[in-house]
Amino acid sequence: MKKESDISKSSISTFVVMGATFLSRILGFIRISLIASIFGASGTADVINLTFAIPNNLRKLMAEGALSAAFIPVLSETIEIDNKQNTNFSQKVFSNLIGFQLVIILPLSILAIIFAKPIINILTEFDSQEKIELSISLFRYFINYLLFISISAVIMGLLNSLNYFFIPAITPILFSISVVTSILFLHRSIGAYSMVVGVLIGGLIQVIFQSPQLYRLGYKLIPNLSFNNKYFRKIIKQWLPVVITSSLFTINQQIAFRFSSGLEEGSTSALVYALVFWQLPFGIFSASITTVLFPKMSRQSISNDIEGLRTSVNYGIRLLFSLLIPSALVYMFFGKIIIATALQRGLFTAENTIMTHNVLKYYSLGLFSIGGFNFLQRFFYSRRKYYIPFITALFVCLIDIILSIILKETHLRVAGLALANSIAFTIGFFILLFLRRTSIKKIYVILIRSTVGKVLLSVLPASIVSVYLLNYLGDSWKTANSLFNLLLIIII
Repeated sequence: MKKESDISKSSISTFVVMGATFLSRILGFIRISLIASIFGASGTADVINLTFAIPNNLRKLMAEGALSAAFIPVLSETIEIDNKQNTNFSQKVFSNLIGFQLVIILPLSILAIIFAKPIINILTEFDSQEKIELSISLFRYFINYLLFISISAVIMGLLNSLNYFFIPAITPILFSISVVTSILFLHRSIGAYSMVVGVLIGGLIQVIFQSPQLYRLGYKLIPNLSFNNKYFRKIIKQWLPVVITSSLFTINQQIAFRFSSGLEEGSTSALVYALVFWQLPFGIFSASITTVLFPKMSRQSISNDIEGLRTSVNYGIRLLFSLLIPSALVYMFFGKIIIATALQRGLFTAENTIMTHNVLKYYSLGLFSIGGFNFLQRFFYSRRKYYIPFITALFVCLIDIILSIILKETHLRVAGLALANSIAFTIGFFILLFLRRTSIKKIYVILIRSTVGKVLLSVLPASIVSVYLLNYLGDSWKTANSLFNLLLIIII
């Protein structure tokens, strides 16, 4: 009964996070639709998308990615101790984390502003001095977003560790609202800098919005620069291997953006827009499942609950497969219609839609693999086994870069970067799935096989119908208005 109760609670929390994430992603679509319509799929749009990607990738090291992966297991441990012994270790750790963010990010931001020009020259291959100058100027503003999102991520991690998911889940919605509003009302007067205003205000709002619940739970947003805390030292000790692992993926994605900026004009935007569409099911399903199960697996590891871990891993993999495989097929079959509906207006043409869909369909091939890889990484982090994800990540990135160099020179061009990514992460997923036996020797293989079989049987008829429907429609999506395409998507 306890196992069923735990699964039920995890399911409720997961679906709450999924619902909030869905709203956030819809607003994200509106945001990219505005950028595509107002700034086009080339020129200024390329500069905006690629420049913002730099601090957005850095947050994976300092905020939601590496640091949260290191501190959530320790926060879960200190919360358990506080509950049993009536102490306040978790407050001290939280304050240390806020102080750590200030000590690291403020000097980093100042250096990034001073050396913006060489940074942009290294990370981009823009073909005109005008684009380079705009990118340098935008970067000096965008980099300040890193501090806001990093502090927000620490608050999110604490609330999730305390089993509060709703407020952290809806917080990103406010960011999207800020960016959309800013672009909509300010683009005529300040152009590309309207994105800057929205990003910085949106980042600050995320911190402010979560603070009331934080204070209600007895925590204060006060930095503590006295780092002589054994639990904080444990976080830093765990953060170093995780940040190295995460930096591999950050560097890897920046390399992909650099490759794309050297291809045909519009390639970078196609890559960015495809990733935004790809992030919709990934964020709603994969990130939500991991957000809920990671703190739970951390608590199970602390208590050495191997049976509970086995149940969590099994539940996570089955749920990911059930949700991500159908999502991937939808993008592969109907991606062009979906992209045309969301973006094809203004300066975004049918040719841009085709280029973006070519990238999206190859990214979709690895949707489940990347979701599974990310989930199993968190499983190993909950077990304090950081070397396994690191070695696997290094191998995955090397495969990705080698395949990217080869495939981008084929007829696939920018889509080759997406295919390389999907192949590399599929290999990485199966490596981690095999190596999980170092912690839990058995998983419920029969249940996983049953889930795989049911999903494949359910999507087969839909795939056949989709092929016939697409043949019947032909290229009608090119000239159809957005309302017609939207109705078609609803019918499908």
